[in-house]
Amino acid sequence: MITPGFAQSMAAYNAWQNASLYSAASTLTSAERQKDRGAFFGSIEATLAHIHWGDRAWLHRLAGKPAPAGRDLASSLRLDDGWEGLVAARRATDDEISDWVAGLSDADLSGDLSWYSASVGHQMTRPVWLLIAHLFNHQTHHRGQVHAMLTAAGARPEDTDLPLMPGLDGPSQLPGL
Repeated sequence: MITPGFAQSMAAYNAWQNASLYSAASTLTSAERQKDRGAFFGSIEATLAHIHWGDRAWLHRLAGKPAPAGRDLASSLRLDDGWEGLVAARRATDDEISDWVAGLSDADLSGDLSWYSASVGHQMTRPVWLLIAHLFNHQTHHRGQVHAMLTAAGARPEDTDLPLMPGLDGPSQLPGL
């Protein structure tokens, strides 16, 4: 089981990494961000849009926030408000995730959550703590793909190693780690 401190640490890591990737992606042209690079979701923009859509879906399920537009993987790849809209939405969602996990308690991590999963086509039930861990794991998984695509395109995102996160001056700087 995870702790509220772990979730808070992962939210800080999430915001740092998203800022790095979006900054690096913003150095590319729109055509370069939209180029199919052979990744699971094709392009840098589509993968970043999917990560954001997934975060919104999990915030809806876990924290009662508004659901993202669309209910399937295809809708997760669209940038309805263009690149600048996605950049702004990403920042706002990172703040929302950080605010949400700041208020988590051990009791909030207990119990199960049930939801309909469009990706597998049926109702699912899993422990809440596992789904919160999945929220952050999903981001990390797809951000690794984006990092590779950005590097191949000549952009330079920051390192991804958790111990290199700015602001860590000692062993007790992050709760839960």
